[in-house]
Amino acid sequence: MGTDWLVLIIAIAVVAVLAVAGLVTTAVRRKPRDLPPSTPDVVAPPAPSDTVEAPEAPAEVEPETPGAPAEPRLEQPEKVGSRLQRLRARLAGSSGLGKGLLGLLSRDQLDEDTWESIEDLLIGADLGVAPTQELVDGLRTRLRVEGSSAKPREVLREELIKLVGPDMDRGLRVSGEGDAPGVVLVVGVNGTGKTTTVGKLARILVAEERRTVLGAADTFRAAAAEQLSTWGERVGVEVVRGPEGTDPASVAFDAVKEGIDQSVDTVIVDTAGRLQNKAGLMDELGKVKRVIEKQTPVTEVLLILDATTGQNGLVQAKVFSEVVDVTGIALTKLDGSAKGGIVVAVQRQLGVPVKLVGLGEGPDDLAPFEPAAFVDALLGGS
Repeated sequence: MGTDWLVLIIAIAVVAVLAVAGLVTTAVRRKPRDLPPSTPDVVAPPAPSDTVEAPEAPAEVEPETPGAPAEPRLEQPEKVGSRLQRLRARLAGSSGLGKGLLGLLSRDQLDEDTWESIEDLLIGADLGVAPTQELVDGLRTRLRVEGSSAKPREVLREELIKLVGPDMDRGLRVSGEGDAPGVVLVVGVNGTGKTTTVGKLARILVAEERRTVLGAADTFRAAAAEQLSTWGERVGVEVVRGPEGTDPASVAFDAVKEGIDQSVDTVIVDTAGRLQNKAGLMDELGKVKRVIEKQTPVTEVLLILDATTGQNGLVQAKVFSEVVDVTGIALTKLDGSAKGGIVVAVQRQLGVPVKLVGLGEGPDDLAPFEPAAFVDALLGGS
């Protein structure tokens, strides 16, 4: 019994010792440690907040507005010098007049039959009877006088140049007096390429860095104003037009006024080409010219003729020359079925020079007329 109590006391003592040891160990573990030194270069995160902030709304993106349409790229017309070379080559390939004449003149014996063949060839080329006789007489005389030393090609070239008229003033009058613009009045029958020639002439002036305004005074054809507007847009030239059926003189007046206000160099006015009766044509063109000259003089009256129409073209030229004071001629389609003689014939009939020639459908297939280059092209170039 005593032993039992002794065991119990020992057990209680052991438990007490163990309990005290545990408390000591816990106290040692809870002893605070030193904090590391603060590091001021590190930014502490913001303190947590009791309120939850609403997420930021995405930035409003303004819808893209379509910009103004890009302006069309303007064309750069070809310079006059390169046109002449190209057109000369084209004419040389389309005309058989020079080759036919050279073939006849190069015969060993130039008898009467040969000279008659030369005359027939020239008349068939629309040269006209009087110019043909003049050329044949000149050739006969020179070849007889020069004899065996004569070179048929050189003699023919010189006589043809003389016939075409190298001394005629072929400059286009596109400048006015003082600050006033030059005014080119373009006349001709519809279908000759009149409106197209106006557009091509504008390209020549732009290539020469001349500021230009076009007047669409052929108001009886809606297509004429549209066509001219297209030509103008391609090279940045303003076109003054009115509704279909508008008085042509009114459009011409507005075009010249616009040219004066804008201080341009040249105004080109396209006119109607109706030939129903001479009296009506005279009244219309006369009114257009008078109205224009209330502001500034007309400096050039350019008649457009289709070179392929031959004698019909000469009749048209005569009518227009009686209606208005024509100062220059532009021959279109000279590379087609035209035979070349029309150049001399129309100059002789009207007494005014051919100043421009058209040799194709391209926008730059119009060039100033040069007699020597024309004759060389007829004779095949070299």
